[in-house]
Amino acid sequence: MTVGEVRVVRSAERAATRIGWLDSKHSFSFGHHYDPTNTHFGLLLVSNDDVVAPGTGFETHPHRDMEIVTWVLDGGLVHQDSQGNSGVIYPGLAQKMSAGTGILHSEKNDTPLSDGGHPHESAGEPVHFIQMWVRPDERGVAPSYQQLDIGRELASGGLVPVASGGGHDAAISINQRDAALFAARLAPGASVTLPDAPFVHLYVARGAVELEGAGRIAEGDAVRLTAAVGPRVTASSVPGGAEILVWEMHAAL
Repeated sequence: MTVGEVRVVRSAERAATRIGWLDSKHSFSFGHHYDPTNTHFGLLLVSNDDVVAPGTGFETHPHRDMEIVTWVLDGGLVHQDSQGNSGVIYPGLAQKMSAGTGILHSEKNDTPLSDGGHPHESAGEPVHFIQMWVRPDERGVAPSYQQLDIGRELASGGLVPVASGGGHDAAISINQRDAALFAARLAPGASVTLPDAPFVHLYVARGAVELEGAGRIAEGDAVRLTAAVGPRVTASSVPGGAEILVWEMHAAL
């Protein structure tokens, strides 16, 4: 294992937005939390850890020229957009929205349990999700939406390709040939090897892990690795294991 540089960003170090219906932690500059030294890593511009209260959410708002991937940890998030796409994003569902030339969408926690939906949905409970944005390699493409349940693949315990612009047989595609997102649900003590890439971003969405060469990485912590070759991630031995999100990037902004 070799790593050019490792930067651990602890959960407590991130900027936070806390209002009545939203608790959001930002890994990079976002909204009014501007930090010129922390605008992105590799191709990743946004990695927000959001908890949205029941019956609330993000009202209809615009996006343009951005690849947006949403990963739900708990609950169900209702997506609707100006292209006529709608659905509930739940744990294990890979989902992306390519904003392209422009799209309007809303994301709300207002799914009733009686809606006949997915068993992970929970009426009256917060929805917890990670939303990640990468810059597309071409501006002005047609907006698009895609989702696919990969819960069965995640049960294998290895790194599962979630989204990719090329080079991986991923569940969903993004318009960025130099980026790919992986997820893993690790049993206690289980390990995976991170991708070899100029830029690798590790986010511990649930539980805790040991990262070779960096030590313990707790829930909500992120690691930014440059020139990474084969570092191992091992879930802690406590019950529940860990869930991680890993971006492999071969270019930077």
